[in-house]
Amino acid sequence: MTIRIVVVDYGAGNLRSVARALAHVGVEPVVTDDPPSLAAADAVVLPGVGAAGDTMRNLRERGLEGPLRDFIATGRPFFGVCMGLQALFDWSEEGGGQECLGILPGRVLRFPAGPGLKVPHMGWNTVEWRRDHPVVQGIPSGSYFYFVHSFYPAPNDPDAVLGVTQYGIEFASMVAWRNVVATQFHPEKSGSLGLRLYENFVAWVRCGAAEAGGVR
Repeated sequence: MTIRIVVVDYGAGNLRSVARALAHVGVEPVVTDDPPSLAAADAVVLPGVGAAGDTMRNLRERGLEGPLRDFIATGRPFFGVCMGLQALFDWSEEGGGQECLGILPGRVLRFPAGPGLKVPHMGWNTVEWRRDHPVVQGIPSGSYFYFVHSFYPAPNDPDAVLGVTQYGIEFASMVAWRNVVATQFHPEKSGSLGLRLYENFVAWVRCGAAEAGGVR
C-alpha cells in the first residue's frame, strides 16, 4: 500500500536527515511547507532543532500552525521529533516564555543547574518504556538514543508519557497520546534502533490507512 507521509519544512535543521531515515525504511516522504499538503497526508512528521520562539514564528509565517492542529484533530498519525515534540505543548519557558501549539497539556522546562550536570544534555542516554505502544514494538526498554536539548517536556497527564530518561531528573523523553507520538531524542541519529522506531511508525500508518479504507 502506498502511503503519503509529509515532513513539514519550516526551516528546521534536521529536516533532511529525518527524510532520509524514512526513505531508508521504505517510504519516500513529501518534504514541503505547503499547508494544503497536510490535509492530503496519511501521516505528518514535524522535525525540529533550535529555539521555541523561532519554531513557532516560522510555523506561523508559513501558515502551518492551524493546519497542524487541524491534521492532528483528524486522528491520523503524527510524529514529532525534538523541537517537534516541544512545540506540541501549551507553553515553553525558553526565551522568557513562548506559547506553543497547545495540543498536549503541559509545559516545556529548562534543565535545572546542578553539579556535574551539563546543559545542553548532549549524547547517548537510555529510554525506559512506561507501557507498550506499536511504535516501540521490538525495541527493548533501556535502549540508548541520541539527545541534544536544553529543555524537556513536562506533560500534565502522566498517561501521555511513553518513555522516560534520567538526566539529573527523570523526564518524559517520549510521549504517546491518541494519534500523536513524539520523541525528545533524535531517532534519525540513533542507529538501527532509531530506524526501527521509524519503521514501526510507518507500519502504524499503514495499518491506520488500511482500516480507513485506503490512502487519501
